[in-house]
Amino acid sequence: MLRRTLAVILTIVAVLAAGWLALRRADIPYDTLETIYATPDSQFMTLDDGLKIHFTDTGPQDRAAIVLVHGFSASLHTWDAWKSDLEADFRVITLDLPGHGLSRAEDPANANIDRFVEVVHDVTDSLGVERFTLAGNSMGGNTAWKYALAHPETLDGLVLVAASGWPEEEGEGDDSPFIFTLLANPLAQAVLKDLDMTSLTRSGLEGSYTDQSFVTDELVDRYVALSRAPGHRATLLSIMAGERQYATVETISQISVPTLAMWGRDDNLVPVSGAQKFGDAIPGAKVIVYDAVGHLPQEENAVQSIADLRAFMLEVEWNALDDEVIIPAGDPRMSENRPEEDSPN
Repeated sequence: MLRRTLAVILTIVAVLAAGWLALRRADIPYDTLETIYATPDSQFMTLDDGLKIHFTDTGPQDRAAIVLVHGFSASLHTWDAWKSDLEADFRVITLDLPGHGLSRAEDPANANIDRFVEVVHDVTDSLGVERFTLAGNSMGGNTAWKYALAHPETLDGLVLVAASGWPEEEGEGDDSPFIFTLLANPLAQAVLKDLDMTSLTRSGLEGSYTDQSFVTDELVDRYVALSRAPGHRATLLSIMAGERQYATVETISQISVPTLAMWGRDDNLVPVSGAQKFGDAIPGAKVIVYDAVGHLPQEENAVQSIADLRAFMLEVEWNALDDEVIIPAGDPRMSENRPEEDSPN
């Protein structure tokens, strides 16, 4: 009987091991990924510490600049619609954070918001961008508001797109995609680290959009493939396991730059209540909430979010011109329609 039980146990272990090996997926070399996911505007820079960063820098170099920072497990591709529209009138910079997209990974222990703030600063400094509007989605929004606290002197404006950072209240986060709950578990991380994550990734993306037509095979394949770049899976798991530095009203109220918070009302990842929290805490902040939109307004509601962003940036630009007082003769901005001031009534 003991031998039979032992044989059954060994058989089960062998089957599980065989299944694990069958589902195991190796890293994909950066060279291979670059041939597929680099864009005609892709550039790479090596920071002083040796980290190689993937970025784009398009649009008129002498116009107001905007820097766009993606969220957890995403890449600069999430900003394609915004970039395509804005680059006609603004200098537009997008980048992949370390361990994301086509940027190289570094020590997973460095994968945290403070490091991402440092990388954004190093990239803009290397490009000679002295002042800019900073926009970030989700984890990129967390990076953006922490950047605003660390380097307010460099910012013309701050755009928080479903930005993370506030602690969840009771009942919030109950509809979050299962993959995020699973990856927060250390045991699950150890088991799943090298396995095929296609199904779980698709599920997570389905929870990120209200309109499921956005969740195409191409989108899922891109998320999965880029997560398999060397070191990227370790980076993502380290972020999930890392200690959180949550926003507080006392901290956020110190942000002094013009701020726009935009959110999807049906966001299952970062509760829409965060929009008003930022609006209440940041002096003069504006809040826009889009109905029937999920966690990625820059994709799912591109047209309206671009229009709202343009209005915000134009107002920020005119305010900057007011501070400078002098507008050179022939400056193209003289022909633009200046936004009307809010009525005092």
